[in-house]
Amino acid sequence: MRLVTDERPPHKPGPGPVPPAVLRSLDLAVMKRIESLIPGEHLTPQTGQGTELAMIRPYHPGDDVRHLDWNATARLQEPYVRVHVGERALTSWLVLDVSASMQFGTADRRKADVAEGVALAIGHVATRRGNRLGVMGVGAGDTRIIRPRQGRYGLLGLLAELRRDGGAPDGATLGQALKGAAAIGRQRGLVVIVSDFRGDRDWAAPLQELRARHGVLCVEIVDPREQELVPAGDLWLVDPETGRQVHVDTRRRKIRQRFAAAAAAERDEVRTAIRRAGADHLVLSTAGDWLRVLAGHLRRSEAALKAGNPGRTAAVNRAAGR
Repeated sequence: MRLVTDERPPHKPGPGPVPPAVLRSLDLAVMKRIESLIPGEHLTPQTGQGTELAMIRPYHPGDDVRHLDWNATARLQEPYVRVHVGERALTSWLVLDVSASMQFGTADRRKADVAEGVALAIGHVATRRGNRLGVMGVGAGDTRIIRPRQGRYGLLGLLAELRRDGGAPDGATLGQALKGAAAIGRQRGLVVIVSDFRGDRDWAAPLQELRARHGVLCVEIVDPREQELVPAGDLWLVDPETGRQVHVDTRRRKIRQRFAAAAAAERDEVRTAIRRAGADHLVLSTAGDWLRVLAGHLRRSEAALKAGNPGRTAAVNRAAGR
């Protein structure tokens, strides 16, 4: 797979070259995590029409009579039903921030370019073996939703979303998008959120709600100049989301120190909110090799992609009402 397939203009350099060896490493890292989630091997938290028996229990009013176990019923002289572990393909959702702030970049590439690379790398793996990928684009006008699709169709939908130009300052917020993801993503699976997590933190509560049902990986994209100022003289700084401007004399050390302290405190609050929600968290910079950092993180973090896999014990406990 090639992440860069066309000529890129200087102001939109794209995610950069992707060494095949690193992409294979990412593929292996992710596939080891979701090996038990592919069709026929995924143990869901619900019982259902699976091939593997979870338990045999007494019949309760409302149970499907087609699940009666006649051998156990005849032997125990009262009706018993067979409860199976449900099986299904893994459905992944990619929540992609395409707002104006993602167009910022002062290092090797823009934040939007790193987000594009992450989205394509995750999408490449998330659509394998019959698994499905859905996409939500948020921050540039109304939230755009591409329903989960298998294989190449899922990737084509993702590519279509990535080619949309961001920059609309009045789009839906990330919190609104996560509420929508929780509403339409009822089937337990994996949700990957790629954003710079700037602006209102209305996403904190929806993120907790989303994590209660799904495995969630938050990929935060940052740029070095967002964390500290360089002594470059008088500057007019513009908020790309609101258009607000402020004049700053970056030669003053106290101003640079206050800026760095405020930026660090803001990122700490983001990190705390994500940790409180129980989601996995990865920070990628516009400077350096984002793909190696992503692959290394996924190799180390089993929780990142072990979505919806409570195993046999949880399924049996749920069936028994414990």
